[in-house]
Amino acid sequence: MKYLILMQVDPTVLEQLTPEQGKLIGDGHNAFMAHTKERGEFIATQALADPSQTKVVRSVAGVAQTSDGPFAEAKEYLGGFYLVDVEDEARALELAHMIPDSNIDGLALEVRPVMFSDLGDL
Repeated sequence: MKYLILMQVDPTVLEQLTPEQGKLIGDGHNAFMAHTKERGEFIATQALADPSQTKVVRSVAGVAQTSDGPFAEAKEYLGGFYLVDVEDEARALELAHMIPDSNIDGLALEVRPVMFSDLGDL
């Protein structure tokens, strides 16, 4: 079963990290990717740009219009995701606990089952 592990980022938390902590997070993500690839659970990952670079397309009076983002007023934002293919929810949660963000106060990981998937040429 496929699960999307969404990384919720609070920029104030990231700004307070020391360079050493930042390196540990990067190393932890590299280790996570290597682990899930070795087990055949890794499908994809993407890191997203800062919300200041976001554009939003939404209907206004039935006409699609584009505006600067982000689309919601919140201090947290979606920073990226992992898409994994695992046996069950328990394994998806086990993997989420392996991501270094899970050990940093103020960051969060959302684990959500995928209901439909078309990966094209992946």
